[in-house]
Amino acid sequence: MRRFITMFIAVCTVYSLQAQSILSIEECRRLALEHNRSLMISQEKAKIATETRKSVFTQFLPNFSANGTYMRNEKNISLLSEDALLPIGTKMSDGSFGFRQDQISNQWIKVSDGVYAPLDANGVPFDPKVNPEKIIWKNYALLPKEAMEFDSKNIYAGNVGFIQPLFLGGKIRELYKMSRSAETVAKLEEEKAADDLIMEVDEAYWRVVSIENKNKLAKEYCTLMTKLEENVKVMIEEGVATKADLLRVMVKKNEAEMILVKAENGLRLSKMALNQLCGLDLDKDITLSESNLDVIDEVVPVNGSIESMINNRFEIKALTEAKNIAGSSYKIAQSRFMPNLVLSGNYIVSNPNVYNGYSNKFAGMYSFGLVLNVPIFHFGDRIHTLKAAKSEMRIAGLQIEEAREKIELQVNQSKFKIDEAKRKLKMADKSVEQANENLKFANEAFDAGLVSSTDLMTAQTAWLSASSENIDTKIEVKLCELYLKKALGKSLEK
Repeated sequence: MRRFITMFIAVCTVYSLQAQSILSIEECRRLALEHNRSLMISQEKAKIATETRKSVFTQFLPNFSANGTYMRNEKNISLLSEDALLPIGTKMSDGSFGFRQDQISNQWIKVSDGVYAPLDANGVPFDPKVNPEKIIWKNYALLPKEAMEFDSKNIYAGNVGFIQPLFLGGKIRELYKMSRSAETVAKLEEEKAADDLIMEVDEAYWRVVSIENKNKLAKEYCTLMTKLEENVKVMIEEGVATKADLLRVMVKKNEAEMILVKAENGLRLSKMALNQLCGLDLDKDITLSESNLDVIDEVVPVNGSIESMINNRFEIKALTEAKNIAGSSYKIAQSRFMPNLVLSGNYIVSNPNVYNGYSNKFAGMYSFGLVLNVPIFHFGDRIHTLKAAKSEMRIAGLQIEEAREKIELQVNQSKFKIDEAKRKLKMADKSVEQANENLKFANEAFDAGLVSSTDLMTAQTAWLSASSENIDTKIEVKLCELYLKKALGKSLEK
C-alpha cells in the first residue's frame, strides 16, 4: 500500500511539472521570435527586397527573347492586274536598251541630209528617246499575270534575339544601388521588429515578475492580518481588547483579501499576455526563473562612444539609406540628359521567304545593330525633374540631422532615468529595511501589550507599502536599463 501511494505521488509530480513550464527571459525571447507573425511579415518583406535587388541586377545582362507568328490571308499577292506585253529590243553597245529599225513597225521619214525620224500613228515624226511610247514594236514577250502572283495565304515568321544595354547614362547602376539600399532598409526593419518584440516580451516578463512578487506580498499581508485577528479575539476573551478593535482588524483583513484577489487576477492576466507573445496557450501555467527579486543584477555601464552608438540606431541607418536612394534618384535625373546606346541581335526566319526568289520554304538570316537615342528638347521636363530630385536629397540630409538631435536627447533622458531609478532603489531598500524593523518592534510591543492593534496595523500597512514600492523600483531599474540599450542602438538579444 505504501509503495502504491509513493508511485501515485511521483506520477502526480511528473504531471504537475509537465503542466507548469519554467521559462527564463532568454527562452521567452526565443519563443516570441519563432512564433510572432508581425516578425514573420518583416522577414518576408526582407526576402521581397532581396529578390527585387537580384531582379534589378539582371538589367546589366542581355535580354534574350523568342517570338513566333502565323497569319492566314484571304488572297494571294499579285504584282500585275492583267497580262503584260514586254517589247523585245536590243542591248546597245553602251549597255542601254534600244532598237534596230527592223525591230519596229513605224514608218520613217527623211528630215534632213542623212537624218531619218520615225512617224507615229498619226504620221507625225517624233524622237524615240523623248517619246518611246510611240514606238510600234514588231515583237513582244508575254508576261502572264499568274507569273507575278505569290502564295501569301499562309505566312509563318519567327525570331530569336537579344538586347544588350551598352550605355544608358548610369540608370541601371543607380537603380541597382537603390534596390540595394531598399534591401538594407528592409533588413533594418526586420531587426527593428525583432528588437521591438523583445522589448515587448521583456516588459511583459518583468510585469509578471512584479505582479508575482506583489502576489506573494499580498499573501504574506493576509497571513499577518489573520494572525492579528486571532490575537485580538484572544485578547477580547481576556478582556484586554474590545469588539471595536476586532472590527477594525476585520476591515483591514478584508482589504488585504481584496488586494490578494486583485493580485491573483492581475497575475493570471499578465501571464496570459506573456503566453500570447511567446506563442503558448493562453491558459498555460508558467513559472519564471527570474521571479526572485531579492538578487538583482548590477546595471551594465555604458561603454563606447555615444556618437558611434547613435550611428547604430535604426532610424539613422534607415535615413542614411534613404539619403543614398535620394542621391541615386538625382543621378538618374541627370542621366536623362545623356544619350542611350543599345546593341541588338536577331535571327529571323519566315515562310514564305524572298532571300533567293520567292519561295514557300522556311529560311532565315542574322542581323545585328546599334540603336542610339539622343535627347534634345522637351520643354524643360528634365530640368524640373532634376531640381525636384535635388530637393529630395536635401530633405534626406535635414532629416538625418533632426533625427540625431532627437536621439541624443532621448539617450540623455534614458541615462537620467536609470540614474534616478538606481537612487530610488537605494532609498527603497532602506525604506524596506526600516519598515521591517518597525514591524518587528510593533509586533513585540503588541505582544507585550504596549501598543494597540491600530498601531500594529499601521506598521503592517507601512511595511506593505514599502515592500510594494521596492518591487516597483527594482522592475523600473530593469526596464530603464532595457530602454537605455535601445536608445543607444544596442541589440536587445544580448
